[in-house]
Amino acid sequence: MQAYLRVNGYFTVAEYPVVETTLSGGVRTTTNLDLLAFRFPHAGRLVPARGGGATRHRMETAPDPALGVSPERSDMIVGEVKEGRAVLNDAATDPATLRVALVRFGCCSADAAPQLVENLLRDGRALLPVGHEIRMVAFGSTIGAPGRYHTVTLGHVLAFLQDYIREHWEVIGHTDHKDPAFGFLVLLEKALRGATPAAEGIADERTRTG
Repeated sequence: MQAYLRVNGYFTVAEYPVVETTLSGGVRTTTNLDLLAFRFPHAGRLVPARGGGATRHRMETAPDPALGVSPERSDMIVGEVKEGRAVLNDAATDPATLRVALVRFGCCSADAAPQLVENLLRDGRALLPVGHEIRMVAFGSTIGAPGRYHTVTLGHVLAFLQDYIREHWEVIGHTDHKDPAFGFLVLLEKALRGATPAAEGIADERTRTG
């Protein structure tokens, strides 16, 4: 899921721990927020042009419409990824956990956090004093009845990434990818094209030997 959001211009943090102090004075992790992501206005994907100058580079700023975000606005997502139905778990809807996340990331003061969290849980989104919107988004294999928060299917995420890789194959197919999920999709595309490094090497050898 991080690969999908990053391609759409987001910075991401996965499994963000929420800690609290104990009665004995110690500290313990009480829960984790599955996914936090932030996108600046006009964040885009610069697609370099091979064999040309900077004037041939292409800048793509429009995020996937399925995310339901305007390219001109900052957007923060509190997300949850499920193998089954797209729903938010208890941690993502716990007021105390959300208050910690908002204050930790500088979205608001500790005094303003309770009301903002109340708005977020009621409407699935809230406009923060710093000017950007925070939204609750659930990703899953299926989507149930419409709810307060935004939902995106895993099938759509996969199709989007595959289309993105194919559209920009001239560049993506010749670069290294550290994200395991995105790297696997690139490897799969190479296999489907018959363009794995091993296959290319065999083809080159056959060409040289006639």
